[in-house]
Amino acid sequence: MHTATRPVTPPEDSHGLTADEVLARLSVDARTGLDDAEVEARLARFGPNQLERRATIGVLALLAHQVSSPVVYLLATAAALALAFGEWNEGIAILVVLALNGLIGFLTERKAARSIEALRALGTQSARVRRAGHVRMVPAEQLVPGDIVLVEGGDGISADLRLIEAANLAADESTLTGESVPVDKGHEPVAAGARLGDRASMLFKGTSVTQGSGLGVVVGTGVDTELGRIALLVAEASPERTPLERDLARLSGQLVWATLALTAVIAGIGLAKGEDALLMVEAAIALAVAAIPEGLPVVATLTLARGMWRMARQNALIERLPAVETLGATTVILTDKTGTLTENRMTVRRIWIPSGEIDLAYEGAHPGTRAEALRDEPQLRRLLEVAVLCNNASLGADDGTGRDQDSGDPMELALLRAGRKADLRRATLLAERPELREHAFDTATRMMATVHREADGCLYAVKGAPEAVLERCVRREGDTGDVAFGDDERADWLRRVDQFGQRGLRVLAIACRRAPDPEQDPYRDLTFLGLVGLEDPARVDVPEAIAACRQAGIKVVMVTGDHAVTARSIGRMVGLEENGIGAIEGPDLADLHARQDASLLQAGIFARVSPAEKLGLVRAYQKAGAVVAMTGDGVNDAPALRQADIGIAMGLRGTDVAREAAAMVLLDDAFPSIVKAIREGRIIFGNIRRFAAYLLSCNLSEVLVVGLAILFALPLPLLPLQILYLNLVTDVFPAFALAMGEGERNVMARPPRPPGEPILGPLQWSGIVAHGVALTAGTLAALLAAEAWLELDGDALVTVSFLTLAFAQLWHVFAMRHHTSAVLRNEVTGNPWVWAALALCTGLLAVPPHVPALAEVMQLVPPDRSMWLLILVFSAAPLLVNHAVSAVLIRIAAPR
Repeated sequence: MHTATRPVTPPEDSHGLTADEVLARLSVDARTGLDDAEVEARLARFGPNQLERRATIGVLALLAHQVSSPVVYLLATAAALALAFGEWNEGIAILVVLALNGLIGFLTERKAARSIEALRALGTQSARVRRAGHVRMVPAEQLVPGDIVLVEGGDGISADLRLIEAANLAADESTLTGESVPVDKGHEPVAAGARLGDRASMLFKGTSVTQGSGLGVVVGTGVDTELGRIALLVAEASPERTPLERDLARLSGQLVWATLALTAVIAGIGLAKGEDALLMVEAAIALAVAAIPEGLPVVATLTLARGMWRMARQNALIERLPAVETLGATTVILTDKTGTLTENRMTVRRIWIPSGEIDLAYEGAHPGTRAEALRDEPQLRRLLEVAVLCNNASLGADDGTGRDQDSGDPMELALLRAGRKADLRRATLLAERPELREHAFDTATRMMATVHREADGCLYAVKGAPEAVLERCVRREGDTGDVAFGDDERADWLRRVDQFGQRGLRVLAIACRRAPDPEQDPYRDLTFLGLVGLEDPARVDVPEAIAACRQAGIKVVMVTGDHAVTARSIGRMVGLEENGIGAIEGPDLADLHARQDASLLQAGIFARVSPAEKLGLVRAYQKAGAVVAMTGDGVNDAPALRQADIGIAMGLRGTDVAREAAAMVLLDDAFPSIVKAIREGRIIFGNIRRFAAYLLSCNLSEVLVVGLAILFALPLPLLPLQILYLNLVTDVFPAFALAMGEGERNVMARPPRPPGEPILGPLQWSGIVAHGVALTAGTLAALLAAEAWLELDGDALVTVSFLTLAFAQLWHVFAMRHHTSAVLRNEVTGNPWVWAALALCTGLLAVPPHVPALAEVMQLVPPDRSMWLLILVFSAAPLLVNHAVSAVLIRIAAPR
């Protein structure tokens, strides 16, 4: 047993040191490991081997979010004034409205938060360690620097390890680097400045061993691992508020200041004219209630919630409600390659045999290729037989549903899938040619061989690195038999290897030999069969999705940790445009940032990019004014996912860290689901803009009715409680009906709105003012007519003005059609929710005057026939005027 005799400091550059140097710095003997006392001491010093998780949103935080708004503050002040002056009905009613708004927002956000938490279950892992001379299983959380860990194929790595021993060891590091092919590992040190993907002497937390076995010493745990450093980058990332949140906050602030200014002006004028102070306070409360669209947060929340549920049905799970709309404003999508644009599984793409090159068709992609050659070409069939025999991977179910049950090296699995297409199954071939021996892949020879019994001797099946295999070949297969294989032909095949590499393919060479017994050198006097080009293929549905993004004015940029040649190959396959600029590699990004080179943002592909460089790219696009969506599935994507305006993680292949950092999770990992979500986001923004214009024009009419009545010494036409009732009934239901619209068919044929464009621009505000003035004119005209013609006063007069404005606001919903739409057949009249809302609101408006208790509270009287006639005529007048003016303007603007 060993006890540390000096302070232990895990080296930061373990990959560049020899194994003995690392063991010495950690004060541990690899033959015995740490004793229990030393483990306890190091556990107390370094802490448990776990990462801090982002805290889930608590109930109090959700509640606080509902009241942190200037609009809420203003309405709360109005309620306090009403209660202070004894206006109990008004004060309590305002507080009830605020409570309802807060409850709806709280329930919808809580539902979203709980939905995402279902994806955040973290499994526990164990590790095999050597402690006090014995091998034991311990929870991964108890690993400490200096622990000696034993690993083998299939193991998940729970801490950063410096390898001491390695036998044919390879690891899948795609979650950290984006590299889809396992990386060969060894115990020899590498260059101190090697990038993460080139540190062959290390195994990293969060990765897994695909083959071989090894022994390593823990050099990093918890936040001191590469995974932990990425987690810290995630914590440092500061996502900005979504465009919708910024727009609503800006609009709320404008409404509050406008309301305060208007209230002060009108109250001051009234007091200067000698009006009663209590009347002015009541008028001020009425103005405050009238100016603020209480229904806006309710309808916005419900609209976003509905969008969230619609997206969930399309396999897009939203964590934060405002993110539903953010996709609609997206101008740039930075997408990971592995598992997002690609299938995240190696596939045989091309095979080059002596008789020619064959482009294989993999599932659903590249139609028209020579898939039939798998069965009809003798040379190809022989190559596939040898490739399937020289293999120790295993496939799951033949129908493809067992993909997750596949086991083994991804390239060997790809060879088995290619063989299965030619009806070549390893079990069947082994029954005919039993395996006698296996010569495992060796990094020295860079080849693997298996030996099989045949009727007249033994078959040696060989595969490996092309250069190594070609060097051992003395013959190649011909049309009628084997032919000699000279240096010139070997050079030709090496050039073909380069051609495959330039296409982004990973290349294996296949060869064989026959001998009378299984004890000979497996790599001597080989017969060359051909080359196999493999790749992680693009998902079949991605090119169409990228084309749809391009049509919608959205730039798609690939950001990957893979090599540039592979990234360019996938980029060409999915239709990514590089705008004349080649792929930029991660090491070059620092110089580009230092020079502030604008061409950085014009590139279509960034390769060999580290997590910190991905984060920097997102910030660079945001600084340039873009609304950035970032997709990814790996741990290396998490910081950028957190920083982006909307981070989109993969739900099937995505890591827990990526899902933790994202605002949206694609449950089916399908890139086209992003396009569907973008369309939904654009529809949501259009609907929000439409109902916001409707609400504000209605509220403006209420402000003008009250304000003009005070200025011209008319009877106060609306009381605070009546205005509040209007804002709940005639605003909320029609506005929500407008929000239920299905959107225009060509919504994805338009570019995204400029990032700085507000919900309501000059065009919308001019419409709001025009509509508000029309509604005001109709209401005041009804008030004057009732006073002059019907000789009404008191509550009867207020009843006419109240109901006239109420029904005018209901009919006003039909003015929200697009200005080019027909009057009778348009997106509003074709919306069944609008008709349902009008029917409901008509009942809610007609009932209160006839129910004594409600009539008394709201100070209304039952209208008689003449009053109803007046109400209907003057409430319909603004809509008729609007349609008439629109028809004239369209006729004037029409080309002649």
